[in-house]
Order: sequence, then structure tokens, then C-alpha cells
Amino acid sequence: MRTCRVGLVGAGGVAQRHARVLTGFEDVELLGVTDVAPDAAEALAGAHGARTFRDVAELLAAGPDAVYVCVPPFAHGPAEEAVIAAGVPLFVEKPVAVDLETAERIAALVERRGLLTAVGHHWRYLHVVEEARQLLAGRPVRMVNGSWLDKVPPVPWWARRDRSGGPVVEQAAHVLDLVRLLVGEATEVTAYGDGNPPPVEGADIDSVTAATLRFASGAVGTLAAACVLGWKHRAGLEILADGLALSLAEDGLTICDADGERHLPADPDGARVAVDRAFVDAVRGIGEDVRVPYAEAMLTQRLALAVAESARTGRSVALPTGPAARPTPAVADAVPAEAQREVTVDA
Repeated sequence: MRTCRVGLVGAGGVAQRHARVLTGFEDVELLGVTDVAPDAAEALAGAHGARTFRDVAELLAAGPDAVYVCVPPFAHGPAEEAVIAAGVPLFVEKPVAVDLETAERIAALVERRGLLTAVGHHWRYLHVVEEARQLLAGRPVRMVNGSWLDKVPPVPWWARRDRSGGPVVEQAAHVLDLVRLLVGEATEVTAYGDGNPPPVEGADIDSVTAATLRFASGAVGTLAAACVLGWKHRAGLEILADGLALSLAEDGLTICDADGERHLPADPDGARVAVDRAFVDAVRGIGEDVRVPYAEAMLTQRLALAVAESARTGRSVALPTGPAARPTPAVADAVPAEAQREVTVDA
């Protein structure tokens, strides 16, 4: 494959970012865009000389080499099912769903089909994350404290629990993904929300959430999420190991150890390019650097939803570990019939 022909499902801000990155690659052609808002699809397609498709079925009929699904949390599911049924490599933006049932269903279909997938956890491509992994090698983590302290994004669905999942699912998933990578799997979470939504029309999410986590390794941790500010105040994590303290965020890594304190800057824009480059290379068969396939992202989804459930119910939530944490293959031999229907999703 000399050129990778990519189709986009969704034309919102994240899809626009992927379109800019992908069209900057000499070996990628943006085949076309579909969105439930035709004007948005036409604007994005027109900006990059691509076609507009009425729906996912029409996009797939055009024969893309890969499809990006960049839709809000509540809209995930039908588009992925259609792409899987077509056997086309699939890139999904995070969070992969608003619920666990959808994520597990898609993960099982992906596993059965043996499909190449990637999920947009681009923080995994920060070089400072690899530096942190090397520093932690051989040192058991004792504690991790994660946070995402931010504002309410300016999209109408975000402040609705049934549409976004709330700050823990929609925003802090990046932090929880790195927590899993650097500390290991959590076995139990206990969380509390304040029960007060932010001052946005129709909001029903918690303005702030605080959680404690216990890990299979014996480490303990916390997560703080908030959407009460007018700016992005803090998003990252602090890790304590024997004789080592790390402060990791999208813009850099601060290391404190016996040698003193030093700071390594990061390149978040480069990571956003790298996640797309790795997927395209995998589709073309010239690379193997997909760091978060769908099954891996589903485990982060499960952790985020466990925190959200505990905050909603006031009860601790236990998480499966080991083989039980992985998706169960779908019972049916074929992709569900609903995946064969014409599919449209929100941007």
C-alpha cells in the first residue's frame, strides 16, 4: 500500500485536528468525511479537498484503507460496528464510549475479527512518559496522585452525564490511562462527587470528584477531577517510589531524586502527530508502534467508569484483574445485524 486512504466519521474539533495531521503526511489521502451535521462534514471535507458522504455505509462503500471514528462519547457504537463488519482498520477517539457495555461489545467484535485498531490516547507517545517508565523500572510505585482540574468545554452535550460520562470519563481518561501504564491495574476504587452540577444549562454531572484507588501491586492513589474553572489548571499525575518523585503532565516531566530536581519538557503536538503516524504505518504494514489498541483502551474505560459509578452510588467498586479483565469474545459468529444498517452519528 503506497497511499493510505482514510475516512473520517465526525467533523468536530478532534476530527479537524486529525484531518490536519493526516493530510500533512505524504502517504495519506483523506478520502472523505461523514457527519450527522452535513454542513460540518462539507466544511471539513472542503478544507482538505475530500469528499462528503451521507453516512458511514456510503463512506465504507468507497473503500477506505482505514476509518477514524471521532464522535462524542454517547455516539460511539454503531459506527465502530459498521467498520468492524467491513473489516477496515479502525482508529477511535477517546473515550471509547459513555458506558462499559458498548466498549466491551466493540472490544469483543474487534478481538473476534482480529482487526487492527488504535485509540487516541496520545499521551502514551510523549517521550517523557517513556523516560518515566525507565526511571520506575525496578522501583515499586508506592503512591500516585492524578488530577484533571479544568473548565466545562463549550459543547452542549458535555455537561450531561448520559452524553459525556462527566469529567472523569471524558477528560481524566488520559490521566487514568497513564496511571495504568506506570502503576499497574487498580483493584478497587472509592469515589465521591459533590452532587452539584456546574452552572451550565442542563448540567447534571458533578462539578468535582475525588477518588481513592488501590492497585494490585499494593500501591495506593487518588484522583481529583473538576470542571469549575475558566481555564485548564492542572492535568497530570504525581508518582512516589522509593527515593523518587515524578511529576508528569502533557507539557513535561519533573524528576526529584538523590541527584536533585530536574525538568524535561515534552512535545504534546508531536505526540498528537505520533499517534496518527503510528496507526498509518501499521495500516500500511511498515510499522508496529500502536501503543493503545482498542482492548487496552477498554481497560482504561473500565477504570474511569468504576470511579464514576462509585461517585454516583457512594459504594466502593472492585475491578477484575488478569484474564478476567480482557474482553469476552462475542457469542455470535457474525457482527450483529444492526451493524449492517446505515449508520449516522453525532460529531
